[in-house]
Amino acid sequence: MSANRRHAFITGAGTGIGKAIALALAADGMRVTLAGRRYAPLAEVDKLITDAGGESFILDGFDVTDESQVSHGIANATHAAGNISVLVNCAGEAPSAPFDKTDLELWNRILRVNLTGTFLVTQAALSSVRHSGNGRIINIASTAGLTGYSYVSAYCAAKHGVVGLTRSLALELARTDVTVNAVCPGFTDTPLLDNAVGAISDKTGRSAEDARANITRANPQGRLVTPQEVADTVLWLASEKASAITGQAIPVAGGEVMGR
Repeated sequence: MSANRRHAFITGAGTGIGKAIALALAADGMRVTLAGRRYAPLAEVDKLITDAGGESFILDGFDVTDESQVSHGIANATHAAGNISVLVNCAGEAPSAPFDKTDLELWNRILRVNLTGTFLVTQAALSSVRHSGNGRIINIASTAGLTGYSYVSAYCAAKHGVVGLTRSLALELARTDVTVNAVCPGFTDTPLLDNAVGAISDKTGRSAEDARANITRANPQGRLVTPQEVADTVLWLASEKASAITGQAIPVAGGEVMGR
């Protein structure tokens, strides 16, 4: 891979927001590591990048909850593509359940993927990010990390934790050239949202169209956020123009959650 390109490492890069971020950063001239558990969607993103003249490296079988896989994956990626300039923690999942039906296994799984995974990947990559020069750590949280939603208590707790982790690490690194921020999308038109719509429909008997319309109404703009809009925010945070922005949790949600 070309040595003159910044290296972006993206977890959950095969679909949805992660895919949009990978394509945006590659289009901006970065070489990207596409990290995820499944090869097929990562290969599709890789083809889109390489067909457009970009550079990418597939890191499949990458489970953010497995410390050994994370450390080996980071080492392989830095060997292949150099120090990580931009780390984007995007891997996550958001199953829903009433609080009294949220058992310990579900609670632990959601915290492992969304919060502990962010911790493990960031800790493993931090030395590389610090050595890259003007490093960026960007955590994809959620408006669920800024407010509460019913039936996703574990997800809300995990994403609140991601926001807290972001702010704490930003202060630790404030005297360095590394910035740490969280992007908090509202309801975004992704396969994750499709799964949520299906779950709502199954549990309530409402049509998928009605469930989707109800979710859309939560956005004051009356629409879903697009993955590209989230990717554009990440692209800005990754740039030199955002050098003074750190420790922030930035909603991309059409006004659903106002800044605090």
